[in-house]
Amino acid sequence: MPIKNKYQKFSKITESKFRQILRLFALDLTASDTARLTGISTRSVNNLFLKLRCRMAAECERQTPFAGVVELDESYFGAKRIRGKRGRGAGGKTIVFGILKRDDKVYTEIVPDTSKATLQQVIRGRVAVESVINTDGWRGYHGLVDMGYEKHFRVHHGADEFARGAQHINGIESFWGYAKNRLVKFNGVSKQTFYLHLKETEFHFNHRHDDLYKVLLKILRNRPLGLSP
Repeated sequence: MPIKNKYQKFSKITESKFRQILRLFALDLTASDTARLTGISTRSVNNLFLKLRCRMAAECERQTPFAGVVELDESYFGAKRIRGKRGRGAGGKTIVFGILKRDDKVYTEIVPDTSKATLQQVIRGRVAVESVINTDGWRGYHGLVDMGYEKHFRVHHGADEFARGAQHINGIESFWGYAKNRLVKFNGVSKQTFYLHLKETEFHFNHRHDDLYKVLLKILRNRPLGLSP
């Protein structure tokens, strides 16, 4: 007879044990620590964590375009910088583009480069045209006014300018610091799983004022694991 668990279809884990694992996951414990505390094998916990990260990623991708005051920036994740490779385009790193609605949520996307064409494609789908956009002076942000984004303000980091009143990108830069500090605990994230860890970090940030355990319970109650997200 199958074990009843309304949060995961065809689960071999009881509902009470599932909730225990989910609570530890929401507290950001590692799979090995969760396995030790719950008595469930590390392999089973890792499999469950993977499914939870996939669901979180799907929720992040459902975000509607941001409006209001937004900040745009890119950051580089991965191994230490290769000698001779500096700044944008540093060798061997994964490039992530971020859009932050000030004092609210963030959206991240892995991009192949920071060219104007690449960044504009993401911006067009994720930022409402009436928004107030803040960026640094990178040439990849040229032409936003021509796209209809009439309120585009820049700070020029190269000239040691980091804020001009309300014109700054301090919020998205703060998120980059948070993301990199959080990912350190995984002792290196493979390129194959980086997207899921990135989206998990995005989800944590976007629900930083919420009880993450209750947020996840509600999502899984409405659509249990085992069903398409």
